[in-house]
Amino acid sequence: MADFQRRRLGDHRRGRGPPPGHGLAGWPAPAAARVSEVEHHTVPVDAPRLDQYLAGLLSGQSRNRVQRLIADGHVRVNDGAARAGLRLRKGDRLSWELPPTTPSRLQAEAMDLRVLYEDDDLVVIDKPAGLVVHPGPGHATGTLVHGLLARGAGWSTIGGAERPGIVHRLDRDTSGLIVVARNDATHRALTRQLQQRLMTRRYRAIAVGEVADPAARIEAPIGRDVKHRQRMVVVAGGREAITEFIRLGVAGGHSLLQVSLTTGRTHQIRVHLAFIKHPVLGDPVYGHQSPLIGRPALHAETLTLRHPRTGKSMTWQAAPPEDFELAWNSLSVRTMR
Repeated sequence: MADFQRRRLGDHRRGRGPPPGHGLAGWPAPAAARVSEVEHHTVPVDAPRLDQYLAGLLSGQSRNRVQRLIADGHVRVNDGAARAGLRLRKGDRLSWELPPTTPSRLQAEAMDLRVLYEDDDLVVIDKPAGLVVHPGPGHATGTLVHGLLARGAGWSTIGGAERPGIVHRLDRDTSGLIVVARNDATHRALTRQLQQRLMTRRYRAIAVGEVADPAARIEAPIGRDVKHRQRMVVVAGGREAITEFIRLGVAGGHSLLQVSLTTGRTHQIRVHLAFIKHPVLGDPVYGHQSPLIGRPALHAETLTLRHPRTGKSMTWQAAPPEDFELAWNSLSVRTMR
């Protein structure tokens, strides 16, 4: 594979996650009440800030919530008190516990969700473009979380009252597969799979321009744009981010890509493709709007994970929605003219 990261922008490896705290033996009954457990982790490399590092370990936890956990004394470093801005050194010992969340004040909202799989531990959903995953500023109602609540109780509490069950996220305008946890043990197990890079997530994307390499690896750290807080950028000192892609086709001056995530940073695919001068078609933030599609042409098409209870490897696939297919077909027609 070609490697676009010929100039390394810094080595910003993160820990691979806490050691497993659960095996298949002793798995909790799905309806059992779960009490927060103390988890432990040894820092493998120096890190600039405790809150940033821990937010990277705890999938589903926002940095703001991690900062609250630290301020409330739920996080300790080397068995002592901690502060959010503490610089971590290799070998530092972290321990933390997630306190029980307050009852959610969110109201259930019935939604016609496309559920591909559901059992007592997890649910896999084909999320439509335009659906926000969890509540946040400007999105107090109408999110995927509200739709999940309408399917009944019994979601993991690790993400907090506003994010029940949410293990990972998709951008609002990205369509495709997302897995949701029904209990805390499942949530922890899926988080470990993400941290240890055992969960496979593949996307289909239409990129602007004809990508020269048939396959490539982009390794470039990502951080928040200090001038535009809603944007992410490739920046030295950012968090490690690795994206790989295979070019599936070229049509109408655009490229159809299969993209795989090794890490899962905010807007990672969109940022990395823009970084190599091939932004996602229709992306108004990192590229330009397009008359061919009213959103970024990005779809999460394949999800593979190991079921936390049974240990069985499971794979789901979801074809791109109609707007994506129409955009690519329009480009293909242009090529034939």
